[in-house]
Amino acid sequence: MARNGRIACPNLVWFDLVERWILARLRHETVFSLFALKLAIGKLLEQLNRWPFKKLPGCRHSLVEELDHPALMPLPTTPYEYAEWRKCRVHLDYHIEVDRHFYSVLHALVRREIEVRLTAQTVACGFNHKRVAAHVRSHQPGSHATQADHMPKAHGAPMDWTPGRFLT
Repeated sequence: MARNGRIACPNLVWFDLVERWILARLRHETVFSLFALKLAIGKLLEQLNRWPFKKLPGCRHSLVEELDHPALMPLPTTPYEYAEWRKCRVHLDYHIEVDRHFYSVLHALVRREIEVRLTAQTVACGFNHKRVAAHVRSHQPGSHATQADHMPKAHGAPMDWTPGRFLT
């Protein structure tokens, strides 16, 4: 602990210096907008970062340019999407249940345990580190999202039947 009751940490010392130095220079200033205050703080912070070190060559700005900027990488092009992972067992009707909605997977995976990746928009199913199904996520309880290529051939035939065929 430092004498003033704060924890002795280099970053806290830096923030303490910034706080004291900037507030001391702005204490007699009158600012009428948050934007003007931000500009005033920005100018003073730039001055503080360019102050030369007492015991080392350079300043904070030169260290950032020399050490940090070469190591920086660009931000990802796609925004981060939160996902949950679950394990589900494939039912006899080749569907899995996720939040009371049923999604089809390959019929060959009946009774197998698969991994399911849930995002706000999609439900992706994987088995042995390979994607075996993908669906648009639905929050309608009790309904089914079935893809025809997930069905066995015997189950696919009735899908071609139309109301007209039943009437004839």
